[in-house]
Order: sequence, then C-alpha cells, then structure tokens
Amino acid sequence: MKQLSLFREIIVDNFAGGGGASTGIELATGLSVDIAINHDPAAIAMHQVNHPDTEHYCESVWEVDPREVAKGQPIGLAWFSPDCKHFSKAKGGKPVEKSIRGLAWVAVRWAATVSPRVIILENVEEFQTWGPLTKDGRPDPDKKGYTFRSFVRALNRHGYKVEWRELKACDYGAPTIRKRLFLIARRDGRPIIWPEPTHGDPKSTAVKTGKLRPWRTASEIMDWSLETPSIFNRKKPLSENTLRRIARGIQRFVIESKKPFVVGDRGNSLIQMGYGDPEGRRVLDLKKPLGTITAGGNKFAIATSHLIKLRGTCKDGQPVKNPMPTITAGGLHVGEVRAFLTKYYGSDIGQSLDNPLHTVTTKDRFGLVTIKGENYQIADIGMRMLQPHELFAAQGFPSDYVIDRDINGVKYSKAKQVERCGNAVPPPFAEHLVRANLPELCVNEHMSKLKRKAN
Repeated sequence: MKQLSLFREIIVDNFAGGGGASTGIELATGLSVDIAINHDPAAIAMHQVNHPDTEHYCESVWEVDPREVAKGQPIGLAWFSPDCKHFSKAKGGKPVEKSIRGLAWVAVRWAATVSPRVIILENVEEFQTWGPLTKDGRPDPDKKGYTFRSFVRALNRHGYKVEWRELKACDYGAPTIRKRLFLIARRDGRPIIWPEPTHGDPKSTAVKTGKLRPWRTASEIMDWSLETPSIFNRKKPLSENTLRRIARGIQRFVIESKKPFVVGDRGNSLIQMGYGDPEGRRVLDLKKPLGTITAGGNKFAIATSHLIKLRGTCKDGQPVKNPMPTITAGGLHVGEVRAFLTKYYGSDIGQSLDNPLHTVTTKDRFGLVTIKGENYQIADIGMRMLQPHELFAAQGFPSDYVIDRDINGVKYSKAKQVERCGNAVPPPFAEHLVRANLPELCVNEHMSKLKRKAN
C-alpha cells in the first residue's frame, strides 16, 4: 500500500474508472493520484496496472469515509466523474435511475467532511438540467436545472466559489470532438481559471497566425497497417443501412471530393493489389524496396480513407482530416472505409454510386476519381471497425497506456476495452484544468513526459 506523504496535499480521484482523469492529473503533476475510488473491480484492476503507486479503494463512493481516506492530510484536489448515462441525451425518453442521477451529491459530502481545496466535477452537458423526476421516472420538464442549482448552492454553503463551463477535447490536443461540462469549486480564495485552448479550427485566424495549433485529426491516430476487408462477398453481409452509408460516404468523400484523403500521402503506405483478386491486397512500407513485379502483372494502387458512423443520424460519415467523433461506451460504432483505386484507362465509369452498393456487387470497376490530375477508378471498397488502441489514442491517452489486460494479467475483451474508453475522461481535459488551477502542484510538460517514458 502506498505511503502518503505527511508534508503535502493529496489528490483523490473518485469514480476513477480505467484512469482517464488520473492520467491527465499525472501528466500535469508528474505524480500518480494518491487515492482512486471505483466500485467496479475490473475498472480498478485496469487502473492498478497503469497507476501502481496509487492507493485503490474498490468500493461504492458512498461506502468510503472521506476522513478515513484522507488520514488527516489536506486534500489539494478531489476529482469527480459520476455516471453520466442517466443525464445524457443518448438515454432518450427512457426512465432514469434516481440513485445514479444522485451520485454527484458525493462531492458535497467530501466538501462537508474534508474540505478539498479544489473540487473538479466532469459530466455531460445535460448535467446542467439535473432536476426532480416525475412519478413515471422521467425528468420533470418543468423543473429542469432545479437540483443542479441546489447542488451548486450546497457547495456555496461550504465555502466554495463555483463556476462551470462546456469544453471540447479537440481544443486541448485530443483528436476527438468530445464535449463535456466541467464544474470547478474552490475554497482557497484564488480565482477559478479556465484553460485557454491550445488547438483550433485549421481555417481560423488563430491557427493561421500561429496563435493556436490546428486540431489533431483522426488520421493521426489510425493504424494504417490494419486491413480493411472488402464489403463485397462477406460471409455475413453488411446491413442495407450500412451499405447506404458507405455509398453516400464514397460519393461525398471520394468521387465528389476535390481533395480526397489519400493514405499514401502520409508517406507510410502504398496498396499492392493481387492480380485479379481484391482480397490479395496488402499494405507496403514505402521506406522499403518495392515488391517484385510478377509476370502476372501486379496492380499498384492508392487508397482513400474516411470514417463512417454506424449509429445515430449521420448519413455518410466524415473525413479523417477532422477530429474523431465522440467515442461512446456502448460499442464499436465508428469504422474506416477505404476505396482502393487503380489507374483508369477506359472510357466507361460504370454504375453510379447513388444507389446502395449491394446493387453493384457484380461490377468489377465503378466510379471515376481524379486525384492531382490523374484519373483513377474504384477497384474495391473495404470497411473495418476502429480498434481499441485507436480509440484510446483518439481520447488522448499516452501510447504506452495498458488497455488490454489488468494488474493480474487477465485479458480484456475488445468490448470491455471500448467500454472503458467510452467512459473515460480524455486525459488532456484533466491535465489542462489542473495546470490552470493548481500550478503549484504541477511540473513542466517536458519533465512529465520524461517521467512517463522512464516508467
């Protein structure tokens, strides 16, 4: 068990999950959080493998006595990320659980018993609408925000100044558009500081003048070495809705795009097509000599890429040149679509992609694409779901973060990895909020990175 220092303030991460907030706090302070609390043994086990110096409590936050945890030491920061699914708009019109919607009150308990100097709470934007429920278990539309305002007043009564604001992860260096509400409460008389964005829209004046860096993009975190199986002739055919989304995406981001994203433009790959067999393609490393040209006439091609969302109202996806969409805990709902292109020498461009792609499965060539003045035709289309390591990278986790096994070596299923990722706080949020409000506990970014590499 970790021995707490008697000469410094400690940091507590409630609802610690797999460690997103803890990781961001560590990136800011150079130290593991002192205490992590979570009721889920699997989440704690993942937290332990990545934060072995932290003292872990695998208990409900209501079962933990803040005074026993603190052991008489001052608390510099108490972080809270209570379950948000019963506030999120993704919940729709379904009845909600009052006990889960009330988890945030534990922050007031800590304020009343051990008086953390700074409290930071993270949740979905709809947390501001927190209010009483009707008899059928649904939020009362006439009392939106009633409980939230009571929560703020309770913190005020314990001597805290309180502010809240919505922030986007892409503005702080994570390649995802994920938006969250943050509430900061402090009782030390110092001002609450909201960190200035470090990144922005590439088209903005701030980015063009060098004041901000451009948003990081999905293309930065994608693993281009992974194969995208053809959408045709699959053992389990894709659904009609998925095919329609793919068709619209190909039309928008490849055929009609003035500048489609070409994978090879990143200098990392070229696609070699096996003769007469789209499934025979493989990714080549451009830093190595080109493969032998066979008598059969290997076809060398390029590939374009864009993203597709398999749920929600999105009809055709988005470019990989944009930040990733919000990652949810519900499953792998974001995929990559690649169009494999070969040089075009004919005059017939084949069937239009205005119709669902399943209607053109007998066509071996369709679609004309012009890239940098050269004409290409679509030889095949592949689609794969993004993998957990890509999703964690999109959230802003360090590349060395362990996501596939726990402290005991037990391996996590892909579904569990995605669940942990979707529930996690993007670490850049926590890092920037802590650097802005608790600079006296922080190390410079260079030292933080050196420490992480050393570990």
